[in-house]
Amino acid sequence: MKLRTPRRVRLLAALLVVPVALTPMLATPAYAQFGGIVFDPSNYAQNVLTAARSLQQITNQITSLQNQAQSLINQARNLASLPYSAIQQLQQSVQRTQSLLSQAQNIAYDVQSIDRAFQLKYGSTAMSASDTQLIADARARWQNTVGGLQDAMRVQAGVVDNIDTNRTQMSALIGQSQGATGALQAAQAGNQLLALQAQQLADLTALIAANGRAQALQSAEQAAAAAQGQEQRRRFLTPGSGYQPGNAKMFQPGN
Repeated sequence: MKLRTPRRVRLLAALLVVPVALTPMLATPAYAQFGGIVFDPSNYAQNVLTAARSLQQITNQITSLQNQAQSLINQARNLASLPYSAIQQLQQSVQRTQSLLSQAQNIAYDVQSIDRAFQLKYGSTAMSASDTQLIADARARWQNTVGGLQDAMRVQAGVVDNIDTNRTQMSALIGQSQGATGALQAAQAGNQLLALQAQQLADLTALIAANGRAQALQSAEQAAAAAQGQEQRRRFLTPGSGYQPGNAKMFQPGN
């Protein structure tokens, strides 16, 4: 009996050791050796996954905020006004040309003024007009023609002066258009370039009008001079006008 007792004790001891050794692996939750801290692997994994998802959400929110900020920056650029304006210079060029046109001599660019001048000076020559009046009318028409030619040359000079201003403004506006930071600046630069073209067309229109006026005055003077010449010839050949035809002798007999 004394030999069996140790065997039984050893067997019982072995059976008690195995559960104790397997306890850290099988027990849930497991207790640390010191301090009684609990470690749950599944809970830890869940917490890590939750933290990763939260971090991803924060990253997405930051990206969204960055995109919104960039969108606002782009909108601000598109709404930014062009810091350059050539409108004042273009308006001054147009005003100079208009001033030259308004200084037209003798006959203004006015329908009523033109009609009155043609009725008095360029119409059919009145048979009752005196020779002095005919001469005065012819002189007035000549002065109108010379004045029209001078006016046309002055407008030409003004248009040529505007060319340098237009060149400067065109270069500046093209530079502003190429360096535009947004759609509004590009559109404003394009609008000012269109205004520059309109100003150039206005100068061209004024030049054509001044040249046409000068040519019209020349043609009108020639037509009036022809009509006046016919009247003066009629008066010269009218009997009793003071002209008496006779025989003209070019050489004396015996010479």
